[in-house]
Amino acid sequence: MNVEIKLELPPAVFSALRTDPADFVKQIRLAAAAKRYEIGRISQSKASEIAGVSRHEFLENLNAFGISPFQTSSEELLKESNVE
Repeated sequence: MNVEIKLELPPAVFSALRTDPADFVKQIRLAAAAKRYEIGRISQSKASEIAGVSRHEFLENLNAFGISPFQTSSEELLKESNVE
């Protein structure tokens, strides 16, 4: 079962953003999924499902949001490398 969410915006928004409503919806889905992934709430697989794109395409788009595809911090990597 799908859930429909309605968002009303004035037409001027789309001309200001230089996009059409369908593309805007795609951008919003991708941005929401990327943010949820960034804060660790969802996996890459679930994020790509929310965004409506393949996992590969989702990972390619993370850079546009300044988000690393890796969920491990540099501190965690350093700790792992010092394991004996």
